[in-house]
Amino acid sequence: MNLNQVINMVLRILMRKAVNKGVNAGIDAASRYSQRRNAGNPDADQPAQTNAPPALTKQQRRARRAARMANRASRMNKM
Repeated sequence: MNLNQVINMVLRILMRKAVNKGVNAGIDAASRYSQRRNAGNPDADQPAQTNAPPALTKQQRRARRAARMANRASRMNKM
């Protein structure tokens, strides 16, 4: 191993450590900013509720299951 390879290896190690520290510092800063911004709003961690459709009745579930089974059966007959 010549001197040029050793110098390149050491420089790569130092640059990798410097870049990793910079990335970690940036992520930590963004995390702190996000925490401060959401500090006054305790509901920020919970996703906004959407207008969810009402739960299906037992009859509706049976009808959908029957429709799925009919579709599968018709696909099998085409083969």
